[in-house]
Amino acid sequence: MSFRLNTMLARGVGLSLAFAAASAGAATLDAVKQRGTLNCGVNQGLLGFASPDDAGKWSGFDVDFCRAVATAVLGDPEKVTYVPLSANDRFDALKAGKIDLLSRNSTWTLGREADLGVNFAAVTYYDGQGFLVRRSSGKNSALELDGSTVCVQTGTTTEPNFIDFFTTNNMKFTEVTSATSDESVENYKAGKCDVVTSDVSQLYAERAGLPDAGESLILPDVISKEPLGPAVRQDDPQWRLIVQWVHFALLNAEELGVASDTIDAAKASKKPEVMRLAGTDGDFGAKLGLANDWAINVVAKVGNYAEIYERNLGVESKLGIPRGLNQLWSRGGIQYAPPIR
Repeated sequence: MSFRLNTMLARGVGLSLAFAAASAGAATLDAVKQRGTLNCGVNQGLLGFASPDDAGKWSGFDVDFCRAVATAVLGDPEKVTYVPLSANDRFDALKAGKIDLLSRNSTWTLGREADLGVNFAAVTYYDGQGFLVRRSSGKNSALELDGSTVCVQTGTTTEPNFIDFFTTNNMKFTEVTSATSDESVENYKAGKCDVVTSDVSQLYAERAGLPDAGESLILPDVISKEPLGPAVRQDDPQWRLIVQWVHFALLNAEELGVASDTIDAAKASKKPEVMRLAGTDGDFGAKLGLANDWAINVVAKVGNYAEIYERNLGVESKLGIPRGLNQLWSRGGIQYAPPIR
């Protein structure tokens, strides 16, 4: 076969693959637009991240990310159908197409991407696993938990993490498992365990819900890396790109000083980085299949990353969690976004 024919065939295959990828990549975006609502999987109820009020209105850090994606795609943060999911059901629901996006305090791991057929789009919250104990126990370190009875939720990375920690440090334990975080808390309140282990952010939420919250403390030890973020199906690269860049846009907006109350100034700005974010320069929205002003609309209607964090999790919220690692890279944290350019 001639070199020319080989080249032509290679180009033909490449074009076919590119066309197939583009077609597959538009599947979720088209489905969401045609449906007119984003189906977003969230926690069944975790203060600060995803919980409904008495009227059924959802709020929280993960909920606001759903709202941000809905704004980017549909122009309206209210066009979201929230699907509460247990830890055991969340990835199956995503793979089965019951939801378009999973925004449910889920840890990004190799095993989940390789085994479950999902992709994580970004790390929206850097977390780590810790321990909640009663102040009366006198414990001040996780290394003092030898012989403890530990409440833990199954179907999460939490269970193998704590077992590894106790085993590595030659500590004995009794495990009390539960299917939900609420059940773990109820077991703790009933005295069935001395310790609750989970992501530190979740422990803040669980402690806030205790009738005697001040009588429990979160130990300072963090025993794992828990990069939490939204997940999508692996068969839709364009949709993953959209979800990923929604997060990046929230961070870039904060870094550039663009917030929900400075939108008019951002739209009038002549600063190149702000113009690209606002959609007044370039076709960066069109490259994603979105309107060019999608990012500025997200910030206008949902806020930038700092606004979302502070109202749901920050020191003035019910949880009172300092930003720590989730501060911008330029302010001592590790949240960092590629530029829109």
